[in-house]
Amino acid sequence: MPKRDTHRVMPHKDGGWQVKRDGTSKASDKTSTKAEAEKIGRGISKNQGTELQIHGKDMKIQRSDSHGNDPYPPKG
Repeated sequence: MPKRDTHRVMPHKDGGWQVKRDGTSKASDKTSTKAEAEKIGRGISKNQGTELQIHGKDMKIQRSDSHGNDPYPPKG
């Protein structure tokens, strides 16, 4: 199975929150609140057809949303 292309909402090392794509060194965007980063990240992820993973301050994944070619789409 190919690796998923993923954007992540996670804490920024300098404070605040960032939206970052896997494999890149710089954040796509940086905000002061997690809610704002989630909104921006969701838009980017939908536009680019990537997975969006929302992390907590402890860096554990809290939620994951697929905006691309989901390998396990629901039937129906």
